[in-house]
Amino acid sequence: MDLLHNMRAFVCVAETGSFTAAAQRMDLTTAYVSRTVAKLEAHLRTRLLHRTTRRIALTEAGQRYLLRCQQILGYIEEAEAEASDAHSRPAGKLKVHAMTGIGQHYLIKAISRYCEKYAEVGFDLTLANRTTDILDEGYDISVVIAPELPDSGFVSKQLGQTYSVLCAAPGYVARHGFPNVPADLATHRCLRLVNNVMSLDKWLFHGPDGEELAHVDHTHFQVNTADALTEAVVAGMGIGALPVYSAVEGLRSGKLVRVMPNFSLFHLNIYALYPSRQFLDAKIRTWVEFLRDCIPGMLAEHEQLMVEHSARLHPAS
Repeated sequence: MDLLHNMRAFVCVAETGSFTAAAQRMDLTTAYVSRTVAKLEAHLRTRLLHRTTRRIALTEAGQRYLLRCQQILGYIEEAEAEASDAHSRPAGKLKVHAMTGIGQHYLIKAISRYCEKYAEVGFDLTLANRTTDILDEGYDISVVIAPELPDSGFVSKQLGQTYSVLCAAPGYVARHGFPNVPADLATHRCLRLVNNVMSLDKWLFHGPDGEELAHVDHTHFQVNTADALTEAVVAGMGIGALPVYSAVEGLRSGKLVRVMPNFSLFHLNIYALYPSRQFLDAKIRTWVEFLRDCIPGMLAEHEQLMVEHSARLHPAS
């Protein structure tokens, strides 16, 4: 028995005052509506309506049941409206996971701009340098960096690409000189970033003549976040491969200089991952669209700063 359908039929009969009027409103036959209410009474084992040849009237139990049915059906209609509205109007809380560097340097700025446009959306942002199980951990979306993604069954959108550059403090290069090619790093202290994305003993460089592999000694210092590595480089501890987003401010302020400016390494893609395409919640859909518009602009701005810095401050190598 479809209890909700039978409840709706009963409410319609009670509100219209007749089976015929209720049948017309519901686009059903009078006999069908009468049988539906009878089934409901049999299910409840309670008479809800007094029936005569001229009129119907609610029993005392029917009056109480009518109020409850109206409340229940009202809640259902409200829930349906909210769910339908979620598909069309961004509102509510977005639970987002992002890898730490991307989150700190790109996502927080993007969230600020997004919220100016969609004021009814709030964010619960978790930063962690790991992949996450979106469903098990309850995230709406995860933003990760990786060379490529394994097949996870989730929807993925590529937001752009980032990479790392070699940087040192001015004091360090004043004492130890500039390396010009990857092989020169053998005589320098190279600081290591160790996390789920990067922890390589060999650095693969992209340079003017293609790819070149260099063996480097990381025994002096290693750390698990890019911003901490940046602080170590600024302190003059050695040369570090810094993600562009971590290096930019130090290069701009003069606390860092880029070494081997014709070379880059650790080229990684930035992806947005979310569970499903079908009936996508409006806040998730608009957030992904916003990231696809916003992140490439931020990446281009940082790229331009890198080019300007290399052209303006670094001596010819």
